[in-house]
Amino acid sequence: MTERTLVLIKPDGVERGLIGAIVARIEAKGYGIERLELVQATGDQLAAHYAEHEGKPFYPPLVEFMAAGPLVALVATGHGVIQGFRSLAGQTDPTTAAPGTIRGDLGRDWGLNVQKNLVHGSDSEESAAREIAIWFPEA
Repeated sequence: MTERTLVLIKPDGVERGLIGAIVARIEAKGYGIERLELVQATGDQLAAHYAEHEGKPFYPPLVEFMAAGPLVALVATGHGVIQGFRSLAGQTDPTTAAPGTIRGDLGRDWGLNVQKNLVHGSDSEESAAREIAIWFPEA
């Protein structure tokens, strides 16, 4: 059964010119790209996307970071794509992410109050459906 997942290439990945490198890794893994769009996130999109984190200390700097510049929203497809992309992305902290992962190879700690870690990937089928509807409401 083919799964769908939301992948966001965060503003740090866009700013550093890593869109092509990240998309190439997704495609090299054998996943398809169903939708891809360069967008400036709105406050409503970010509030909906990060709703479970509202009220936590890292929420304001996270939303500020995600709104600071354009990002790429894409829907990747394939068997096991949710877990597969999360494995491809690597651990959240780029300093400890394994070599060979997006975060391990391309990310690093910038010493800021928010973790700039290049990508987001949905963590479950339910999250993927909810997140895809936020970023691609017509899909």
